[in-house]
Amino acid sequence: MFDLEGMYNTQNDRVWAINRQEADKKGGVKKKHQSLTKMMVWLGACREGLTPLIILDNGTLKHEHYIRKVLRMPAKCGNTMMGEKWMFQQDGANPYRDHHTQQWCANNMPAFVPYDR
Repeated sequence: MFDLEGMYNTQNDRVWAINRQEADKKGGVKKKHQSLTKMMVWLGACREGLTPLIILDNGTLKHEHYIRKVLRMPAKCGNTMMGEKWMFQQDGANPYRDHHTQQWCANNMPAFVPYDR
């Protein structure tokens, strides 16, 4: 998940000035929107290269969307980049642990590391 406004940490950004008005002239006021604009992306990486970047529409990813929109990419690219013998691994995010996702990987990947391993 990426915040499209970038990172801003008030502890790391100091403006030295005599008063508030002088600080504001030197860029002392930082404005942020109330609701942050975020986006989620997925990218596969291996020794042979990178898969195309997948930009996911909303900030919540459920297993149905993950299977339909994301998992087809590593299945296709894995065979193209490494042939028939390769193993798929993912972290422990909720959509990845779902039994539907685990079953899809078992049926469509040459090999994969299951969540409980």
